[in-house]
Amino acid sequence: MEISIVILNYKMKGLVKNCLQAIFESQISVPYEIIVVDNDSHDGVEQLIKEKFPTVRFIQTGQNLGMGGGNNVGIKAAVGKFILIMNPDIFVYPNSIQQMYDYIKARSDVGLVAPRLLNPDKSLQYSCYRWYNYLTPLYRRTVLGKLKFAQKEVDRFLMTDWDHATTREVDWIQGSCWLVPKKVFDEVGVFDEKFFMYFEDTDLCRRIHNAKYKIMYLAQSEVLHLHRRQSADSQFWGVVLNKLTRIHIVSWLRYLWKWREKNVL
Repeated sequence: MEISIVILNYKMKGLVKNCLQAIFESQISVPYEIIVVDNDSHDGVEQLIKEKFPTVRFIQTGQNLGMGGGNNVGIKAAVGKFILIMNPDIFVYPNSIQQMYDYIKARSDVGLVAPRLLNPDKSLQYSCYRWYNYLTPLYRRTVLGKLKFAQKEVDRFLMTDWDHATTREVDWIQGSCWLVPKKVFDEVGVFDEKFFMYFEDTDLCRRIHNAKYKIMYLAQSEVLHLHRRQSADSQFWGVVLNKLTRIHIVSWLRYLWKWREKNVL
């Protein structure tokens, strides 16, 4: 088996259906498997898979393990030489997966490759970043980000000085759609489950980077990402009132604590 595609569901049955249909319509030249892990959604996704996609492996966790924990279940069950972590809100084009596979298969120095993410209207969605500074998450999640000095930092973080139309090595990439060799997971470990949501992808990219592998943004491979930044809030008090924003900040503090002695910022 060459590729194991791991899709983690939490109450996104409709998106899972669309995601699976797009994968099965893809042009993939090597053997692959699909594993759908469900974080105790109770949304009927298991019945959907049994009826519409009987070749897909389904794993029910029985509880909400978070993004990292749920994906870890799929990673550990996977038998492929390469593991594609994919959110259910990803819609692949026919050649998206093959392009990622061809690229990383030929590059033993690459530990992770990810496609160019597009919004539903085909506009660019920023998905690869420079490393955080200490206040970057606060600027991105509150009204402070509208201040001139804060916007300069956000632009640095989002790499807005580059058009994202070319393939290049980057610091880290959001975990919406990743292709990673199984041997890299074996070497650096899977997602750190201390991060229930947010920063589990930053943390894993940091470990892959520290293991001397390249993290590559593959511009020629494109996917649609039907994503909404649910933790964003235009008001300063969003940090207090918005649950996902609070989770984001808590994860940031955990990330800082984990890497406090590593001089990573």
